[in-house]
Amino acid sequence: MNNWTDVLDVNDIPPLGARVVRHGSLDIAVFRTDGDEIFALEDRCPHKGGPLSQGIVHGRKVTCPMHGWNVELDSGQAVAPDQGCAREFPVRVENGRVSLDFAGSVQRPACSCSD
Repeated sequence: MNNWTDVLDVNDIPPLGARVVRHGSLDIAVFRTDGDEIFALEDRCPHKGGPLSQGIVHGRKVTCPMHGWNVELDSGQAVAPDQGCAREFPVRVENGRVSLDFAGSVQRPACSCSD
């Protein structure tokens, strides 16, 4: 069962950019690609915890501003040769509004953060 929470208007997210949504103590980066696809990841790079929301969005990836790791927006998976992943959140867009399912977040078992 999904528990959708309306978080923002899609137009609040610049193309090739992100906005941060806070849920409790967790920051979630909501990204918009140049094709208007919307993705949500924990705003924490799997490498050293850098703010993915401040990275550069290109295609369906974001480059962390701290050390240049590339992370897939649709899975949170770091692009090889880097390893690790950011937790991803289900996204729904209806009538220009973005909703997230905070309870449906996915942390892939094979992923782990390296400090």
